Amino acid sequence: MNDLLKKSNDKIKALRICAVMCLIATVLSLAGCGATKNSSSSSAKSAGSIVIKGSEGIKPISVSSFFTNVAKNTGIYKMIHNPTPAEIAEEEAVKHRIEEEKEKQALQAAEDLKNNPIPGWQRLIMLAIGFLIVYLGAAKGFEPLLLIPIGFGTILVNIPGAGMGSAPDGMLHIIYSAGVGNEFFPMLIFMGIGAMTDFGPLIANPKTALLGGAAQLGVFATLFGVALMNYIPGIDYNLKQACAIAIIGGADGPTSIYVSGKLAPELMAVIAVAAYSYMALVPMIQPPIMKLLTSKKERCIKMKQLRVVSKTEKILFPLLLLVVTILLLPPAAPLIGMLAFGNFIKEIGCVQRLSKTVENEMMNIVSILLSLGVGSQMTPEKIMNFNSIGIIILGLLAFTIATTGGLLMAKLMNLFLKEKINPLIGSAGVSAVPMAARVANKVGMEEDPSNFLLMHAMGPNVSGVIGTAIAAGVFISTYGM
Repeated sequence: MNDLLKKSNDKIKALRICAVMCLIATVLSLAGCGATKNSSSSSAKSAGSIVIKGSEGIKPISVSSFFTNVAKNTGIYKMIHNPTPAEIAEEEAVKHRIEEEKEKQALQAAEDLKNNPIPGWQRLIMLAIGFLIVYLGAAKGFEPLLLIPIGFGTILVNIPGAGMGSAPDGMLHIIYSAGVGNEFFPMLIFMGIGAMTDFGPLIANPKTALLGGAAQLGVFATLFGVALMNYIPGIDYNLKQACAIAIIGGADGPTSIYVSGKLAPELMAVIAVAAYSYMALVPMIQPPIMKLLTSKKERCIKMKQLRVVSKTEKILFPLLLLVVTILLLPPAAPLIGMLAFGNFIKEIGCVQRLSKTVENEMMNIVSILLSLGVGSQMTPEKIMNFNSIGIIILGLLAFTIATTGGLLMAKLMNLFLKEKINPLIGSAGVSAVPMAARVANKVGMEEDPSNFLLMHAMGPNVSGVIGTAIAAGVFISTYGM
């Protein structure tokens, strides 16, 4: 009885903490919106069709043009097609325009900050947020490896007069410019994930890849949410920003940073913060959804032990994954390529020094730097506005839909399978490795202590990593090329 009361109290405390965070975020956004001027001009939005503000200059994408764009960005097409001088010139012009836009946005942000200095009370609130993040990581155990460095980055960048986030010599500015803003650290993180990942469960039970694919529903469904939120006064996102925001639904911080760097660098700060926050809060967000959508009987389903996967299969898998990516979706190759490289040096066995370095020392160092860089973006001018609160809400919506998609796909598959799947492993389809798999295992063991689901959940978990990278490649090939 005491144990039950203790668990109940822990859940109530967790819900209270989540409610406090949401309340603080709302107050911050409302306060920030009152303190800053909205320079965007209003645009009419017709009731018959959704025209995303700021997307007037982006070429509309129909179903046919979408598949045409994706086909033209495949490795097969690029290998057999000889680009004309006009196509080369157009591609260079697009790259030049993107760089000019980035510089223009940076100059505009600096000018706005000069004209509207940050009030001291806003920095004080951000310092309090930083200490709260550290508390959640250190005292409550919400992914301390992520939250503690992010919290300290938030604290350090908001210390008045310290200048740690100031260009060009501030330490946090150097960290962000060196590896976060240019997608370098996300690539290294994917290499480390590959070296730490065992694809054996996915190879042994390939149908669990469908669960990882179903979890990407959150990514694509969020695009509609972005369009709808544009009807709210003070919120405006264009199509490229919508794609970058939607990736949060995969609960994959490095991929979110990578896509926002390609499509919406001006939103990278809040997107990175939202993505890593939801990754850290997986143990809090997912269990209520899992219990709501599954019955006790379903949660108690025991799955048979996975077959033994041979060494040859494990060695060939990352190579085949890379080849397929090269042929079909080269924009996703940077992410999947690093994942494949890290996993290959782990499985091949003859370069253990490299594998251990990537898995341990390099992964730890890059995680510290990346998290500090993410925290350094938690400044009032970037967080205290309606667009930022919209991203936080949309990220939570995307994450919720992704978890729901994986659970419902597992329930659907059980209608046709003789050997039933425990639907809880469907929630691991989001690519928060290995947190989502651990949560699925924990919820299953709460119903039946002898029901070990961890290895079964790793199948959809690693397929979710691949699925989110593929979704990122699709978005980049559609709007970023």
